[in-house]
Amino acid sequence: MIITIGGTTGSGKSTVAKKLAHILGYVHYSNGDFMREMAEERKISLLELSKIAEKDRSIDEELDQRQIDLGMEEDNFVIDSRLGFHFIPNSIKIFLDADFEERARRVFGDTIRKEQSVTLEHTKADMKRREESEKKRYMQYYGLNPYDLKKFELVIDDTKLTPDAVVRKIIEFVKKRK
Repeated sequence: MIITIGGTTGSGKSTVAKKLAHILGYVHYSNGDFMREMAEERKISLLELSKIAEKDRSIDEELDQRQIDLGMEEDNFVIDSRLGFHFIPNSIKIFLDADFEERARRVFGDTIRKEQSVTLEHTKADMKRREESEKKRYMQYYGLNPYDLKKFELVIDDTKLTPDAVVRKIIEFVKKRK
């Protein structure tokens, strides 16, 4: 079984995906981690890489191919990826979202991310630019909106939920599908 978790920036995709993979005994992958690695290799920020990717399709093609290969070669994993639902069509497709203010607070307070902003307002501005950049690229390259909820089998608003509560909802959903 393959589970793809999409969603908005700061919605908890990676946190939930890691916990879910751990509970299921699956491998966890993160398209965001793949992209952060690419940015780090180039010694630029994630936002800068996103902007470059608007003009240089090879960045997205490399990320996309990683997902396609995973979907064809492996089983029993969880991946958090905005377009995982598209590149791994045989997956169970989950979408996470939360209130924008809550998402911004999460991103601003995230000590793991290297692209931390100096202020909450700067974080909000970066998030908006990043989401617009991604929407523009994905529509241009694939004719897809990564935030189109009709593409997903389960949509969870986790504004007021803990990651553990979100994981429980996903496990309940998966059990009902079997």
